[in-house]
Amino acid sequence: MNVTEKTLQIGIIGAGDILGQYLKTFDAVSSVHVAAIAAAHIERAQAAVVGRDSQACTVDALLVDPAIDVVVNLTPPPTHAQLNGAAVAAGKHIYSEKPLAATPAEAGALLIAASKAGVSVGCAPDTFLGTGLQTTARALADGMIGEPFAAMAIWGGSGPEPWHPNPQFFYEAGGGPVLDMGPYYVTALVAHLGPVAAVHACSRTTNRARVVGSGPLKGTALHVDVPTYATAILEHVSGVLSTVSLSFETFAGLAGLEIYGTGGTLRMPDPNMFDLRGAAALADNPSQWAELEPSGGYTGLGRGVGAIELWASVQAGRTPRASGSMAAHVTDVLAAINAGGDTSIDSRFAMPALVPLGDDPTDAAA
Repeated sequence: MNVTEKTLQIGIIGAGDILGQYLKTFDAVSSVHVAAIAAAHIERAQAAVVGRDSQACTVDALLVDPAIDVVVNLTPPPTHAQLNGAAVAAGKHIYSEKPLAATPAEAGALLIAASKAGVSVGCAPDTFLGTGLQTTARALADGMIGEPFAAMAIWGGSGPEPWHPNPQFFYEAGGGPVLDMGPYYVTALVAHLGPVAAVHACSRTTNRARVVGSGPLKGTALHVDVPTYATAILEHVSGVLSTVSLSFETFAGLAGLEIYGTGGTLRMPDPNMFDLRGAAALADNPSQWAELEPSGGYTGLGRGVGAIELWASVQAGRTPRASGSMAAHVTDVLAAINAGGDTSIDSRFAMPALVPLGDDPTDAAA
């Protein structure tokens, strides 16, 4: 069943590298139309709409357009709080790229403003809605590995400057490995294991020189204002302990995401992807990994499915699965990891319902 008799009209702010992935998803759903694309530099928006039935416009024009149902914010992290707040003030439902905001205070203020305005907030990552992580979430809920008691999430790289043409924002407030890659891993953890009650963390920044490695800014020195390595233990409300390490200091890279239970281990797929398969090693054959057949999640779609599901949720009067409240909780956790020390986390969120395999994100009844 289609979410509405009229086509969902999306307005996108931001015409950077991630735009193409969102457009691919929106274009794949017949009842979704990208009505407008706005950018700080209008020529980028104009280039993005070539060959499309979309309008290039300024941000201000997009926000006051009465035809736009959902604003999708794909701008760099330092602008998220301001632009998300502007969309809410304009009475628009907002779906933001991660993180929701650079600080817990900004994220909290946004949710309060949205509640007063009667609009809904959603936020990436929505990768946990794909078949990979929905299959492991269903396996966990079905008791495949018994009672979960611990988890491990680790991601490391040397930093984005060798390949990104303008990477300075990765090293400013809202960036760093914790707020860049951390949302994927922590969102996957809390979507499986529930909210976090406390964080015990250490973080640091090395004095390694960082220089832009490609594009017109090649050779430009970068300044670093955020931790580039962090490790933490998360105490979930359920009692599960998750160990998290995130790094821009790790050469050759390292990544993994696992949940440990009394009857086995779940190896979760890369939380930056949608359709990779997870695996399980069970107590009766502990040395053998068995790949899991997909049992849940949206199929054939990618980044942006959370924005479509948000609109369906608005029509049904329910909380979006990739909700602003879950993203704000993740922001609280990530800020605590960056800060180091022991931090109590008071925010909570409604656990997102599992997605049936192949379900239609435009279906208001789902």
